[in-house]
Parts: sequence; structure tokens; C-alpha cells
Amino acid sequence: MLYIIATLGCKVNQVETQAMEEMLHAHGHRRAQMGEKADAVIVNSCAVTAESGRKTRQMIRRLHDENPGAVVAVSGCYSQLEPEKVKELGAAVVFGAADRGKFVEAIERAVEAGEERMWIDRPFERRVFEELRAGAVEGRTRAMLKIQDGCHNFCSYCIIPYTRGRLRSLPLEAAADESARLAAEGFREIVLTGIEVASYGVDLPGQPGLADVIEAVAAVSGEMRIRLGSLEPTVITEEFCEKTAALKKLCPHFHLSLQSGCDRTLRAMRRKYNTEEFFAVTERLRKYFPGCALTGDLITGFPGETEEDHAETLRFIEKCRFAALHVFPYSRRPGTKADAMPGQLTAAVKSRRAAEAQAVADAMRKRYLQENLGAELEVLFESGTGEGSAGHSGNYLTVRVPETGLAGQVKTVKITGVSGQELVGIPI
Repeated sequence: MLYIIATLGCKVNQVETQAMEEMLHAHGHRRAQMGEKADAVIVNSCAVTAESGRKTRQMIRRLHDENPGAVVAVSGCYSQLEPEKVKELGAAVVFGAADRGKFVEAIERAVEAGEERMWIDRPFERRVFEELRAGAVEGRTRAMLKIQDGCHNFCSYCIIPYTRGRLRSLPLEAAADESARLAAEGFREIVLTGIEVASYGVDLPGQPGLADVIEAVAAVSGEMRIRLGSLEPTVITEEFCEKTAALKKLCPHFHLSLQSGCDRTLRAMRRKYNTEEFFAVTERLRKYFPGCALTGDLITGFPGETEEDHAETLRFIEKCRFAALHVFPYSRRPGTKADAMPGQLTAAVKSRRAAEAQAVADAMRKRYLQENLGAELEVLFESGTGEGSAGHSGNYLTVRVPETGLAGQVKTVKITGVSGQELVGIPI
């Protein structure tokens, strides 16, 4: 069987797509190349915002139109929420955000025997973590390991708990085994990811925490660097920092879910911290990881957000000195509490506020790049063309050097300049 696969959304979706591809390859199937007729088109969908749902529908229509006669199969958060709409778009196989093995088998039966199938479970009845083989979609440089699924935060703007269900964690032993395998296969970096990794282990015997699974991975991962996915700031305690700062393999890059820099808005979002607590987290990380990169997510134009709330957020993000921010104008998601809130703002106001926040973020980014001039950074190179080699430092900055052929290697680089959004330097 020849297939085409498209992934929308977060790193967890990328991990799950990679695992499904491994299953497909193990069964003798392969990706269709340019000019080849696909037997199946697969979409791993996203529903985090209404815009994500629109992009998912657009992707299904496009792949369906471009591959007439191919079986259309859809999985993920959007099909979990709107399976009938997905079916109406021409999908023969519709699964939700679980059971990727059964999903792959259903695709095979649809291609071989024309058997259509829709299977949508009840997310809050999931109790067992679905263990998926870690790896990378392409190359042997950076692998991703999903260590956690589900969320119990129920933020007022977020639909994901209703698609992913209860918190479920990969056991420590399984995380260590997968990490050891990846190291033996030659990967140089492992990314620990999940829907809400800060709550890792609350469902496991003894309730190990995120720091414990990082330690378990570090103990068996050889020369692999360890990078963390998005974190709730509540996990960044003194104990967490003391444990993880002792692990030299841990990359000094922390992506924190901020969402707003205004306490009134944070309460409306049902976030579990205030700005004072969040700022203390940034100071704590900088104490234990000097020079670390702090990045984050920010939503502008939340229902009821005033101009003063927005100005307060701008002042706060500047105070935090982020290395980068992902800025999103608020997008209504039917089924969430925020969608029914009064004080919904116009698209123009939300976009303007996003642009203003992005301007502050861009200025902070330039400052952080300049702060790395003269530094010696460990860089994992991912490409090495005739124009030089490029990769990422531990603090997740793109670094380019004139030497070629360094892909897959880790080198210490003396940073000599800034070029746009990249650093340039010379390997030592």
C-alpha cells in the first residue's frame, strides 16, 4: 500500500504520526513519492482552536481532491470531536485520539476490502497509557518520546481534555527502555513530550514526578541530550530545579505555558498560577540554569480582556525577558467555557494586540541572540550542505557554521555573530 500522511497540531501529534508510520512500514507499506498514486491518504487532525478545525477540514478536502479513489482516513482530536463532519468530507476510516494500532489495521482493511469504519471511544474512560514506539519521522538526529497523555487542568479556553481524556503516563521502566534503544540506534537528542508533562506520574504507583522520569532517561541515554516539551510553570519547584540542574544532558531550554501576563485574565482562563508565581519560576530557572532560554505561549484578546489588561501583559512579558514567544490571537472553540463568556472581542482587536505582543517578543528575541555573542555553545548539527552546516544549541538557538558535513554531530561552537534569527560561529 502506498500512503500519504499529513499531521496538524502539536508535537504529540507528530510523535503519534511517527509511530503510525513505523507500524505501516512494519506491515510493508510505504509513503507515495511524487507522481505515484496513493492508495490511502491519512490525516492526523487537530482541534485545539476553531482555526485548527478549519485547517483540518481544509487538509482533508485537499488530499481527497488530489487523490481521487484513495481511501481517506482521519484520526486525532478533531475527528474525536466531530466524527460525523469528518465522515461527510469523504473519510472512509474515522478514529479519534486513541488506538493508533487499530486505526492502521482499519486503513489496511479499507484499502484491501473496501471496509469502512468509524470508531470513537469515550475519552474519560481511558485508563491505560497507549505505549507508542519512539523515534523520528525523518533522520537519526532528534527523536521524540511521548511520556504522558491527557489533561486535568480544564482551562476555560481549551477543548483538549475532552478529546484526550484523563492523565495517563508511560511507566518509568518503559521510558528508560525506549531511551536506551534510541541511544543505541544513534540518536543524539531525545525530546520528552506529552499533552501535560508537568503532571507526569500522578497515575503511576508511587507517583514519580517529571524530574524522576528525566533522571531515569538520563541514566541510560548515553550521549543523547534531553530536551523537554511544553511545561506548566507549577512543576518548576526548587526540588525540580535541584534534581534536573545536576543532569548535564538536560538542555537549558524551558518552554512555559504563560497564556497571559494579567492576573485577572489568568483567573478567567482558569490557570493555576498568578504573575507573581510565574515570575518567580523564571528567576528560579535562571538561578539554576544560567543563560537558559525561556520561551512561552501567549494568547491575546481573551474574552473580557481590556486595553489595560493587555498593557499589563506587555509589561509583564518584557519583565520576564523571554528568548521567544508564540503569540496567538484568541480563537473561539465551541464547547469550551470561554466560548460562552461575555466580552468577546473583534478579530481586528485580537489581531492588533497579537501584533503588539509580537513586536515586544521580537525585541526580546534580538536581545537574547545578542546576549549569546562570545558564548561557547554545544550544537547538534542537523544539516550540512555546500553552504555550511546548521543545527540547534542546547538553548534552542539556530547556529550556522561555514564547515560542511557536520550533520548528526555535536560540536562546541564559539558564537561570533548574529544573522537575522540565527547565530553564526566557528567550531572549536
